[in-house]
Amino acid sequence: MTATPRGRARRTVLATATCALAVTGAMVLSGCGGGDDPDAGTNGVGKLPAEKIQAKSRAAADAAPAVRLSGTVVTSGRTYRLDMQLKADGGTGSVTAQGATFKLLRVGEQLYLKADADFWHHADADGATGKLDGKYVKVPQGDPAYKKFSGFTDKAVLLDGLLTLHGKLATDGHHTDQWGTPTIRVTGDKGSGGTLDVSLEGRPYPLRLVRAGDAGTLRFSDWGKDFEVTKPAKSATVDYGRQLPTS
Repeated sequence: MTATPRGRARRTVLATATCALAVTGAMVLSGCGGGDDPDAGTNGVGKLPAEKIQAKSRAAADAAPAVRLSGTVVTSGRTYRLDMQLKADGGTGSVTAQGATFKLLRVGEQLYLKADADFWHHADADGATGKLDGKYVKVPQGDPAYKKFSGFTDKAVLLDGLLTLHGKLATDGHHTDQWGTPTIRVTGDKGSGGTLDVSLEGRPYPLRLVRAGDAGTLRFSDWGKDFEVTKPAKSATVDYGRQLPTS
């Protein structure tokens, strides 16, 4: 065995120790830096300007084949509570307004409304209350109710009317939604023009919208999760044959 000169051995040990300290220091610094970055490990949209965040969120929403939305929408002075599943060729779910709840189902262009006897009684169904109770009632496309309610089952129409912030856009920090998903919040006119929470996980989908002017709050979920819409059985369907009663 060949002996190593004492001076060279000391230099080797010193160099090794210095190297180890440098590597350890780099790891510590890297770890500290990552912990301070709220966008670390996210989809990165939180670093973008507010306008681009909104644009990317809207593009993701438009491209998604399906979505579920729930919450309230205030329009024409009336508050509607929605729980709807939507996709390109149809939609299904429930709507509550003025204490009455009814179900909507759209398959292609055909819209059905299903409600109990109390709903039809208040809608002045001209003695047809019993016939319509619990049945899927076809809504004629020329009926004012068709235009009024079909929008609640139309993904493109509904999102186009809802996903809008008014005024100057700005970001309002990082947040976490009720399911623990990290989000970036975009506001219009510091919140008076509405707020939109956008997912920082996966695609930048809208997750929560507070509409301007106290016009409702909506939550979005099940993005891209398909569901089935089929025509109800004939035995469960009633063709009213003329304009539906108004409520």
